[in-house]
Amino acid sequence: MSVRSWWSVVWVLPAVSIPLVAATAVNAAGSRAGQASTAASTLTDVRAAHHAGFDRVVFQFMGPVPSRRSVRYVDRLIGDPSGQPVRIAGRAVLEVSLYRAAAHDGGGRATAPGRISFAVPNVITAVRSGDFEGVVSYGIGLAKRTTFHVYTLTGPSRVVIDISTPFRTVLKRVYFENLPRFDAGTQPYVTSVLRPVLPEMPATGAMDRLFAGPTPSEYAAGLRSQLSQATGLTGLSIQPPVARLKLTGGCSSGGSTFTIADEIYPTLKQFDTVSFVKIYDPAGHTESPTGRRDSIPTCLEP
Repeated sequence: MSVRSWWSVVWVLPAVSIPLVAATAVNAAGSRAGQASTAASTLTDVRAAHHAGFDRVVFQFMGPVPSRRSVRYVDRLIGDPSGQPVRIAGRAVLEVSLYRAAAHDGGGRATAPGRISFAVPNVITAVRSGDFEGVVSYGIGLAKRTTFHVYTLTGPSRVVIDISTPFRTVLKRVYFENLPRFDAGTQPYVTSVLRPVLPEMPATGAMDRLFAGPTPSEYAAGLRSQLSQATGLTGLSIQPPVARLKLTGGCSSGGSTFTIADEIYPTLKQFDTVSFVKIYDPAGHTESPTGRRDSIPTCLEP
């Protein structure tokens, strides 16, 4: 089965000159205690666009600008109130908490995307980690930890984060499942899209973009990220001509003939030094650990 999710539309805002904020934390005074359970502002959109020297992430609201904002780097994204890790792609995670806000309507329906990816240099994805007791939380997955600026705008109400991009990127291909072609039995079952990645670690960058998934427009065109219950990967290494990596989280084909391996193989084999790919399950097992051949773990067999 293909992974399905709903996405928001990406819009571009004009550049705004703002003061520098230290890239550690931005937090208004006060505590969460006593926050009203009914939020004054409703999050309606999350979007990102690239401008000269920075990526801009915009949280847009119906109602006033949230009374408090906290933006800081964290080692991992934690769900509120579950306390459990939340899957997010990237080499750095910027946690955003917005107070006196909600990301759902009176009927409990989501009013903004819970998970969305972007094809801009630094911002890979935005993932909602909480919508509880008047506090909305998101993680922003980044290609690289850099400085950021935080400010607000009105008409409409927005919280804006400009994340610097003081680095060069190169475009590489990431392959996603083409659901209409797969459902019709028409090969190839994958379609490639271009993503900016850091030139010093292009394979890792391409894998991060794969786990982030297609952008809203790509999703609308029928592309899907089939992760086969994996939440990420670790130990990616390339010893020409073989690339090796281990899946983290889970691993299951779900009985499908199409799995995450069908996306990983072409994404890694675009690199001149990779002719074969060996994929290991979270326990470190694969069917053919040696030899010049591709290999998947048993959990990815149909």
